[in-house]
This record gives sequence, C-alpha cells and structure tokens, in this order.
Amino acid sequence: MDIQDLRRDYQGRPLELTDLKPDPIEQFSLWFQEALASNPADWFEPNAMTLATADGSGRVSARVVLLKQVSPRGFTFFTNYDSEKAHQIDANPHAALTFYWPYIARQVRIEGTVQRTDAATSDAYFHARPRESQLGAIVSQQSHPIESREDLERRVAELEKQYQGREIPRPEYWGGYIVRPDRIEFWQGRPNRLHDRFLYRLVSNRHWEIARLAP
Repeated sequence: MDIQDLRRDYQGRPLELTDLKPDPIEQFSLWFQEALASNPADWFEPNAMTLATADGSGRVSARVVLLKQVSPRGFTFFTNYDSEKAHQIDANPHAALTFYWPYIARQVRIEGTVQRTDAATSDAYFHARPRESQLGAIVSQQSHPIESREDLERRVAELEKQYQGREIPRPEYWGGYIVRPDRIEFWQGRPNRLHDRFLYRLVSNRHWEIARLAP
C-alpha cells in the first residue's frame, strides 16, 4: 500500500465547549484518567509524550519522554541535566509537549516555559525508582558517545557492588523539569476530518480563555 493511501476515519464522540472544565489541567487530568480506563494495549504507555525543545539558534529537536507528575503548576518529567534536551532548555527555556492516544482518537498539545524542579522533588522521585534505574541514571552520560554497551554494563556492575546494601544517592546531574503551560489544546478526532479542537490560552494569572479552532 502506498503511504498516501494510509487513512483512518476517526469516530470520536463530539466535544463541545460545555464539556470542558474551566481549568485545562483539570481537563487534562480527566482525559488522562479516561485514557487509562480505556484499556490501551499492554505495550502502550498513556503517559508517553513527545517533548520538543530548541537551542539558542532555533534548531528544534523532539523525543518521547514519560510524564511522571501533573499538578496545577504543570507537567513534570525527569532526565539527565547534561543531556541534549537539557542543554537546549538551558539556552531556550520553552518547550512543547504532545500526548496522542490513538485508541480513543484524542491528542493534547501543550506549550509553555520550563524550569528545573526543586531538589526535594528530584530526590523523592529518584528514590522511588527501581534500584536498577537509579544505577542506570548514574552510569549514563546521556546523549554523549560511549565506547560500547559492554562498557556500560561493566560500570553498572561496579556500582551494584559499591552500593550493595546502601541507599544510592541521586547524582547532581539528574533531576526533574516542569513545563508550566500557557497554551493547551485538546483535539478530538471526528469523522471526515471535521475534528473538534479547543485551545486554552493563559491571559492572566490562573485565568484561561477557551476558543474553538477550525479542524
């Protein structure tokens, strides 16, 4: 089949302004719970999101990361502070997130500013991770070239012995970021490409305007 012939007609239920919460974080939380309750395939991660960042020159890159916290302040993920994404955030503290839940024909797009979480938040999440993931965070010089996978695994084995029976400290170069949104769009797939789209735009502190967008 030719790529241009790949096509799906979305059959999502109607989305009206009256269906929406006044606060987009509350609306996101509602949709996220519905995404969890809609029995996605075992391999699908509903908290997976595409994170787009740009460097100081405007060059954009994107990758999939995992949402780990959502609160009235924003959307939190964790990573290496010496990674490519972190260097881009340091140079240009703006980002975009996209969630796509194809099995319910929904998408959420988020734009906003990015800042590091406080150390206590990073510590709490780091120590909640499996020990293997903690060791991996210490070993990985994320985004940097490495000699081989064998070298990586050797270093993990050395750290396992070093911290056997002890708490593993969070490295200073690993922690959280929070995306504080000023625009959030909710997209509901509908038949014949006449999708329902609503944009929340922050116009003052904690006050959002909502507009319907053309599909």
